[in-house]
Amino acid sequence: MKNVFAICGSTRKDSSNLQLLTAIRDLFQNELNIEIFTGLIEFPLFTPEAEQEQTPEIIQEFRNKIAKADGVLICTPEYVHSLPAVLKNAIEWTISTTVFSEKPVALITASGLGQKAHESLCLIMKTIYARFSEESQLCISGARTKVSGNKIIDATTLNNIKLLIESFIRLMNTAQSLHSSQVL
Repeated sequence: MKNVFAICGSTRKDSSNLQLLTAIRDLFQNELNIEIFTGLIEFPLFTPEAEQEQTPEIIQEFRNKIAKADGVLICTPEYVHSLPAVLKNAIEWTISTTVFSEKPVALITASGLGQKAHESLCLIMKTIYARFSEESQLCISGARTKVSGNKIIDATTLNNIKLLIESFIRLMNTAQSLHSSQVL
C-alpha cells in the first residue's frame, strides 16, 4: 500500500477539489493510503528572510509529510488564471529543500476552466524536479458539475481519474525500484 500526501489547493471548506480528493481516497482505499491536507491557509507568508530564520513548525511538518510520502497528489482550483496564493506559498516553502526532487506527483487542476493554473502548476513542479508525466496530470474544466457529495458523477472524469491514478501508481513503483537499486 502506497502512502500518498494529498494537498488541497482550495481553502473553501467543501470545495470541488476537496470533494475530488475525498472521492479518490474512497475509490482507491485498497491501493493507496491517502492523507488529505487542507491546512494551507494556516501557513505564514514565505519570505527569504523567514526561511533563513527558524522555520515554523507547521512548515517543518509539511515538508516531512512530503518527504515521507511515496507520492504527492495536488488538487487545486484556478484563481484569476493562476494558482491560489496559498498553494504557491506552500510550494515556495519547499524550494530550499529537495523534498519534491524526484518525488512522484499527480497533478489535478479542477476549476471552471483551469488551463492557465494547470500550465503554471506543471511548470513549477518541473522546475523543482518533481517526477510526473502527461498521464499523471489532469485538468478538469467545469469541476463543480462533475463532483457531488464526495463522488465523481461524470463518467468521463471518473475514467480520467482512474487513468491518472494508475499512472501515478506506476510512477511511485518506478521511483521505489530506482531507490531500491541505488541502495543496493
